[in-house]
Amino acid sequence: MHSLPRYRFANFVVSPRRRLLLRDGHEQPLIPRYFDLLVFLIERRHEAVHRRDIFDRVWTDVVVSDSALSQAIRTLRRTLADDSRDPRFIRTVSRHGYRFVFLDVVEEQDDDRSAFTPPPVAEPPAVVTAADAFEPLLARITRPAISESDEEDQREAAEVLHSMGTATALSRLGTRHGHELGRALLRDTRWDTPAAGPVPIVGTPGALTVATWLVRLRLRRAARIAAARWAAAAAGAGLTGGLAGAAGGLLLAVMPESHAPATVAAVLALIGGVCGATGGAGVGAGLAATEAVARSRRTVPLIAGGAMGGAIVGLLTQLLGQLTLANLVGIDLPIGGALDGLVIGAAAGLAYAVGTANTTGGLAAPRGRRRAQTVILTVVACALTTFALSLAGRPLVGGTIHMIAMASRGAHVALTPFGHLVGEPDFGPLSRTIIGTLEGALFGLGLALGLTRRPKRHSSDSSHETLTTR
Repeated sequence: MHSLPRYRFANFVVSPRRRLLLRDGHEQPLIPRYFDLLVFLIERRHEAVHRRDIFDRVWTDVVVSDSALSQAIRTLRRTLADDSRDPRFIRTVSRHGYRFVFLDVVEEQDDDRSAFTPPPVAEPPAVVTAADAFEPLLARITRPAISESDEEDQREAAEVLHSMGTATALSRLGTRHGHELGRALLRDTRWDTPAAGPVPIVGTPGALTVATWLVRLRLRRAARIAAARWAAAAAGAGLTGGLAGAAGGLLLAVMPESHAPATVAAVLALIGGVCGATGGAGVGAGLAATEAVARSRRTVPLIAGGAMGGAIVGLLTQLLGQLTLANLVGIDLPIGGALDGLVIGAAAGLAYAVGTANTTGGLAAPRGRRRAQTVILTVVACALTTFALSLAGRPLVGGTIHMIAMASRGAHVALTPFGHLVGEPDFGPLSRTIIGTLEGALFGLGLALGLTRRPKRHSSDSSHETLTTR
């Protein structure tokens, strides 16, 4: 069986098979993605590696902000005792990526017959750290950042504090001015620092303020990719809604008992597209924002985020629809929206959370089979939810269109012919349930395809990559 090589350079040994980084025989802890990044750069040491290729290789199942890569490189440099101003190991290639520049890398076999054996783990020697070493770092993490450079500087300070001892850092942080921001930074960076200890929030002084800072920090770092995901979800749901409306309109126009003209397809396509995009925007925004904030135990937050986003958009649509009908055409109808959006959003959130379980370090971007599973789960969850709502007599898009048509004289979009198609005298419970279930399935399809679409990164004139949707 082919054995993975190991790499020796300077006083370091990297063993991909054992997933170990040793310095003078002592293990240097790295989180898995950072270790993968180091191995990737060493494997491609004869060339400058583009940031896009790094994201595709190291963060293959998630979408992260550009600052995540900068943070990873910073951590690797600190672990290797490298200097970004005079790099010995990792050099930044402006507007491109990074390159491993140490020339004397020895590549050798790393199997069970190898003479290489990691030394036994021994208790690390006690490190006496001057108390004053904490103060400059604590001062940096308790002051609000005024620039992107300040933000990265703060995160580096928090990471160093973790390496010096999380418990000691928290104790010295105390309740000094700005301690809430400092605790939030320590909490956020603990996921990227292998030696970090727990940073509790509940039950600590200023817990609500700490939580608020934590949400702000995470949303700010992921704002761009969360916005792209929200837009993709809205576009996906709008597209499937529009296609469903067009197909339904064409079918209605050709039915023998229908008086609807061919132009009804365009009308229903517009209605379906707007309703789908609106619902997708609400649920997608809730899921994207929640996923950007929640780093662990994602299921409950995603359910709540999807439900909240769906409920807000549903309520606004409900109020706007009722006011429009009452004031423009004098029709008073019990249009739904808030409850339906809440239930459908919660179902979509649950399905998405199950389909992207075990995702860490960014917004989920499953590929291949995992993406198909996530899409199928979301389709089934939304279809079952709208099936139940239809059985309960809740009119969805099709049912609402039929109610408006029946209450308006001369309207040609009544869905009575669909009822006749399934043996009902009117657009009754069976036809309403069938149409509603199809609406839910198509909404879930568009929403899930948009949410799981991986952004494409390409070069730009700036030092950061630009995200577009592919």
